[in-house]
Amino acid sequence: MSIRIVLVDTNHPGNIGASARAMKNMGLSELHLVRPKCFPHAEATARASGADDLLERAKTFETLEAAIADCGLVVGTSARQRHLPWDLIEPRECAARVAQDSRSGHVAVVFGSERYGLTNEELARCNLLVTIPTQGEYSSLNIAMAVQVLAYEIWLAVRPGAPEPAPREVPLASAEEMARLYEHIEQVLEYIDFRDRTGGGHLMARIRRLFNRAQLDQNEMNILRGILTAVQARRRPAGKSATS
Repeated sequence: MSIRIVLVDTNHPGNIGASARAMKNMGLSELHLVRPKCFPHAEATARASGADDLLERAKTFETLEAAIADCGLVVGTSARQRHLPWDLIEPRECAARVAQDSRSGHVAVVFGSERYGLTNEELARCNLLVTIPTQGEYSSLNIAMAVQVLAYEIWLAVRPGAPEPAPREVPLASAEEMARLYEHIEQVLEYIDFRDRTGGGHLMARIRRLFNRAQLDQNEMNILRGILTAVQARRRPAGKSATS
């Protein structure tokens, strides 16, 4: 079982340490950090309060894509709606999905920066968007608090004695494989001269949302890549090869 917490653009090292503590309380040990402003840092160690081992094993990355490349299910966290409509789920439902998909592949739960959360571009790389219900007038949560809530629900879903969800017969396509699919789709759209008619330049964002929501398994992704390659073969000028 592989469940990782990914923190993106964290400004305060204390939040990294407090998140590590929250994770260890609930049996999670994989911490990935994307562009942390200050790490390693003494404040992170102090706030970890005994979860120093998680900080020592934490991996740092320059991009979110690299941090989630091998993950089948990627869950984004947000307290606000974006320009594209999203199907929001709550932590308990999210935990059930995490518990199921972590039995057949890697899963990531992604948290954005303290001030702005995840960007629309980062959310476009997620399959699900989870939000923590709060009293309506004040919905802002500290990152470590949000990590604690999600980690608690995940622990309830995976702890010994919890009902075991049926594993998927075929693993989900990884984020890296999905990125290659989207590149392939863009190439084919250019081949067939398909124009963006969304009115706001959001065609690929909508296509990403469509397939991310569908959560393609590896067989389904291979079928789509085969169809795209066949389209290219029918229209390819002499001497040009299909995409890799």
